[in-house]
Amino acid sequence: MPNAYISGTGSYVPPGVVTNDDLVKNYGIDTSHEWIVKRTGIEERRYAEAGQTTSDFGAKAAAQAMEAAGLEKTDIDMIIFATLSPDMAFPGSGVIMQDKLGFLEDTPHFVPCLDIRNQCSGFVYGLGTAAAMVRSGAYKNVLLVGGENHSAALDLTTRGRTVSSLFGDGAGAVIVSATEEDRGVRCWFLGADGRHAETLCQKVWDMKERPFIPVNEDGQGIVEPELMWAHMDGRTVFKHAVEKMITSLMQACWDQKIGPNDIDMFFFHQANLRINQYVQKQLGIPDEKVMNNIQKYGNTTAATIPLLLAEAEREGRLKRGMKCAMVAFGSGFTWGSAIVDW
Repeated sequence: MPNAYISGTGSYVPPGVVTNDDLVKNYGIDTSHEWIVKRTGIEERRYAEAGQTTSDFGAKAAAQAMEAAGLEKTDIDMIIFATLSPDMAFPGSGVIMQDKLGFLEDTPHFVPCLDIRNQCSGFVYGLGTAAAMVRSGAYKNVLLVGGENHSAALDLTTRGRTVSSLFGDGAGAVIVSATEEDRGVRCWFLGADGRHAETLCQKVWDMKERPFIPVNEDGQGIVEPELMWAHMDGRTVFKHAVEKMITSLMQACWDQKIGPNDIDMFFFHQANLRINQYVQKQLGIPDEKVMNNIQKYGNTTAATIPLLLAEAEREGRLKRGMKCAMVAFGSGFTWGSAIVDW
């Protein structure tokens, strides 16, 4: 049975920087830089321009990852795209990105595409799926992308400040490849608790209704604010995020018969710096082993961990032979962890 390792990383964030002060000055949101930083650690984030899509971001990150892995389009056996903000309701962004990457030019390469809707846990769910595909022998190289275009669907008013101040746009990508070397994805653990599905949700497409979006007498859709914008019970999310991230991470460590001290680098999902700091403190992890970039990108949900991996590798912090831990928690509730020998 081959091992599955990460052979290349890539990332992309749109150039538009939006600071906390910009939320006040340009959008009129009643908040402050100090208030946001104190509660989340976020100082700025990236917003896309009109016309940019999630698949655009994913394609740029994917191209970087393929180049880093030394692979051509014809070497890719499968595409997995994790996102909560697809280009449209359907089809998924994976097939759209496949076309944008040129897989269908000249002699078409009809590589299968799978979209994952596990929000902030999407990348870890995708990593487990990609590693399983590779370790089974079915595929040699899987392109895994986490991408988000949140800014198109944020309530950028004082009414929506609790949620809108958190999120940013961007994409990260990795190639999961087969190897006979003793390295790669050692284990992964995934979980979910659907009892809390509405604790963090966006109900704009309410499929129990007929039609699923209310219409007026002219047939125009009308969506009430409580359905159109994301809703979050922050305290409940914080509590469960801390509990599930610690439990999931320790579960992975127990499986590998190691402790946190044996791990060289930790990559926490970037939802809230205060959550990550609390988890770090509870596990006694020193600062030099933790990578955070939420300060400059905000929460990019499915893109946070691959963005961290690409950045750490570019900066030389993530090197061959290091033992890494990844952990995420998000809407659903869903969560997951993984141990990887780089």
